[in-house]
Formats: sequence, structure tokens, C-alpha cells
Amino acid sequence: MLTLAAPAHAGAVLDYVGTYVWSEDRADFGGFSGIEVSDDGQTFHALSDRSQLYWGRFERDGQGIVRGMRTLGRAHLRDSRGRPLPPGYTGDSEGLAIGPDGTVHVSFEGLNRVASYPDLEGGPTVLRRAPKLPGMVVNNGLEALAIGPKGELLTLPEASKSKDTPFVLLEYSDDRWHRRAEIRRDGDWLMVGADMGPDGWLYLLERDFNGILGFSSRVRRVMLDDDGVTEDEIVLRTRSLQYDNLEGIAAWDDGIGTRLTMISDDNFLFVQRTEIVEYRLREQTRRAATD
Repeated sequence: MLTLAAPAHAGAVLDYVGTYVWSEDRADFGGFSGIEVSDDGQTFHALSDRSQLYWGRFERDGQGIVRGMRTLGRAHLRDSRGRPLPPGYTGDSEGLAIGPDGTVHVSFEGLNRVASYPDLEGGPTVLRRAPKLPGMVVNNGLEALAIGPKGELLTLPEASKSKDTPFVLLEYSDDRWHRRAEIRRDGDWLMVGADMGPDGWLYLLERDFNGILGFSSRVRRVMLDDDGVTEDEIVLRTRSLQYDNLEGIAAWDDGIGTRLTMISDDNFLFVQRTEIVEYRLREQTRRAATD
């Protein structure tokens, strides 16, 4: 088993848990860009970038490693008139967050918007249009979505204005959008996923594309207060081709630490795979010096 250590300043150790390749013989299977996992780690919702939502159960062994996935249901997300969303500009669903009441929230990056689905059989409630931020061009719109500790929605565009300008974290509360914080951008790393962890950290999944060398990924976490980011830590960085195109992340408490469950987007290409990749972040108790 591969074990990777987080940076020393993080006061944590990251353990590799396992990887599972998920496949189903369906034309609409693939392209997964968002994932949500239940508090006990047993069930999942997975969102494709063609407005398809899958849900089901993980089959885990005695050590909690995913050995299988059983789909229990599927839904094709609809527009406000109740029509199935087509792939492309209006149906490019990217971020997924599920509220305590079961409402499914989805961010779209073609026609940039966030929609809430209390009932998957009907049309959504479309929130007020988010402000267009610098860098939000075609295929670089609202990508990551999470729910904050007070039930507020948090979203980030995939890119910022330039490689040295920060990402803007938007918050939806009181029926309007606010600029919640600025998050440092590091060169070519782009935002593709987010989830609020049970430990109070906002976990962010970032991706870098290296051409023929494939994708590399990293996970960072930020702590927020009313004034913005107070702490910012990189807890995982993968090598090119170590995993496929990781785009969705879920953070949950597995009883030992914070489990990070990630899913890859295979772009509906036979040369790529839908991978479930899991790590566990264990906080370390620092002992005070005695001399």
C-alpha cells in the first residue's frame, strides 16, 4: 500500500486507501465530474457532464476499500420546463452538492448557472445568475460546488483571469451571490471539484493537463472565516498518469480520519477510465517540547 505524507506544516498524514475502476455497459455512462458520498461512506451520487445523475451503493471490504459499485437509480436532469437537458452548452453539468433535505444542487459551466432539484422528476429552481468573473470563458465556467456549514452554496469557476490572479469563491446566501473569498492560484492548476469536510476545511480538487503525459491532480484544503482564507494547505499531489482525469471530490469521516473520495471523467473515450480513488487524511497531534 502506498502511503504519502502531507506537508509537515499541515500536521497530517495522507494514506492511500484504494482505487476501483467503475464501468457499466450503457451509452450514457461516463464523463463523471462530480460525486457526493453519504456520511457513512456507503452510498454515492455521481454526476456526468451530460446531465446524467447515477446513485447507488459501494461494496466495501472489511478494511473499507471499494471492491464494487451497485447502481440503484439514474436520472436525466431537466430544464425549467421539464425537458431533459441536452449535452453541450445548456447541459454541461459539472459540480454536485446534496443538501440535508436531499435537494440536489448542480453547477453548469456552459450556460453558467446553479440549479436546485428538490425533485429529480421535475424541473429545477434556478438560482439568480452568478456574476461573470474574469476568466469565465467557454469551458471554464462554474465547475466546483459545495455546501458550507450554514447551508450556503459555495462555487468556483474552473479558471481565473490569468495564472497569477486568484480564484474567486462565490457564496449564495440570502437569495443572492457574494464574493466569499479569494483563493491563491498556482500557475496551470485549475479548479475542478470542492466539498466541505466534516473537519471544517473546504477541500478543493485541482487538475493540471500535461499533454501526452496526461493529467496530474492535487488536493488542497482551505479554512475560511468572515474575512476570507485563514489557512491554505496542499495535502496531495499526484504524478502525471498516476490516475485518470480526477474531477469530483467528496470528504467524509470514516471513523479514523477524513476520507477523500475522488472520481475521474473519462471524456467518453475508450482510452480513459472511470476511477474511484480514495485517500484518508489523519490529523497528527503535536506534542509540546519539554526541553
